[in-house]
Amino acid sequence: MIRRILVPAAALALGFLGGYMFMSRRGPGYVTDAQGRRILYWVDPMHPAYKSDRPGIAPDCGMKLEPVYAEPGAAAAPKGRVLYWRDPQMPEYRSDKPGLNPETGNELVPVYEEQPPGTLHIPAEKQQLIGVRYETARVAPLTKQIRALGRVAYDETRLVTVHARTSGWIRRVYADFTGRQVARGEPLLTIYSPELLATQEELLLAARVRNLLGAASDSARRQSERLLEAARQRLRLWEVSDEQIERVLRTGEPVREVTLYAPADGFVLRRNAYPNLRIGPETELYVLADLRRVWIFAEVFEADAPVIRLGQSASIRATHAAIGPFRARVNYIQPEIDPTTRTLKVRLEADNAGYQLKPEMFVDVELTVRLPPQLSVPAEAVLDAGERQVVFVDRGEGLVERRVVEVGERLGDRIVIRRGLQPGERIAVSGNFLLDSESQLKLGMAGEAAAAGPGSHQHD
Repeated sequence: MIRRILVPAAALALGFLGGYMFMSRRGPGYVTDAQGRRILYWVDPMHPAYKSDRPGIAPDCGMKLEPVYAEPGAAAAPKGRVLYWRDPQMPEYRSDKPGLNPETGNELVPVYEEQPPGTLHIPAEKQQLIGVRYETARVAPLTKQIRALGRVAYDETRLVTVHARTSGWIRRVYADFTGRQVARGEPLLTIYSPELLATQEELLLAARVRNLLGAASDSARRQSERLLEAARQRLRLWEVSDEQIERVLRTGEPVREVTLYAPADGFVLRRNAYPNLRIGPETELYVLADLRRVWIFAEVFEADAPVIRLGQSASIRATHAAIGPFRARVNYIQPEIDPTTRTLKVRLEADNAGYQLKPEMFVDVELTVRLPPQLSVPAEAVLDAGERQVVFVDRGEGLVERRVVEVGERLGDRIVIRRGLQPGERIAVSGNFLLDSESQLKLGMAGEAAAAGPGSHQHD
């Protein structure tokens, strides 16, 4: 009878002892279900905010609490790179490979590199499933595109004003409307001038005197030559061509109307020449503009002003027409910032052989500025989280670190990194939102577990 009582009691005691030792090896709060799945906590399915560390009934709605399980395979997550192996009973003994301590015979245990907060373990298969792709942060020269609105204007160095050198009356006008294109040497108008007529008479008289004194003394002949040359020179100063002078000497008749020719190629920008108009040397008859080269005035934001340099190239396109692109070059920079618009005025010059760029036309100006080498990453690699910017760094073996960085300006499809990242580190350039969600979830769960501790939200 005693044996029949003692044997079952001993078996029951051994069972309790084994269960206690099994649970003690797993640690406090380690609870599993019948299938061996680890239960983190229990939650009210109708009110997920309510959690408990033990099963039961929710007091507010009477619902049965349901378990929340740990992620399968979470316990197998690698702890990071192994720094060295050590003897747990003799910490000063270290080795660069696993094995035994010859002094104590103890098995060496690995010491892992400490992982920064926010490091995730995501197996390579899962990363491939969610579309994570990596690129390397690098230091390289960058280019900055500066865009501005420009206005086409006349090249002031190619504007020509036409005046008569003498007084008189306009007889005929050939360039008779504003906007007409004229070529160098093309007749513009004819002038009747009493002064020119009198000078031509003097020229003819000096020529006859020279002919009469052909056999006279050398001094008289030289004097007649000087008179002839003086009359010829006065006509030249009044812009009478040598061809016209020779025609007067050849025919022996003065020209009553002298023709005024275009001094340069261009378009008639302004016209003040009309038939029978009394003019003088001060009268502005025409203003000609050569449009084979034009100026573009652009306004650049104050923040971009320090990188603008003389000689920089730019691309010009018409704003409201399919014209361009044209190549332009910065040839002048204003020495001050406009106090009203806070912009810097920049002048560019561009060839306009086809006359497609019209004065007062608006154009889009794009300047390409080369910057010194800087650390940069693709723009899609940076996740803007409001007050901070985040990148995900590949630490190997499925570990991904969520790291806060300080960013600079965006240059095309890349962003400058000022602090928080080293050249050569691999960062995720796709799948960032899913990585961030995973990171936030795990950080939140860890924070809740730390704040709650064992036995929180207990109820019967």
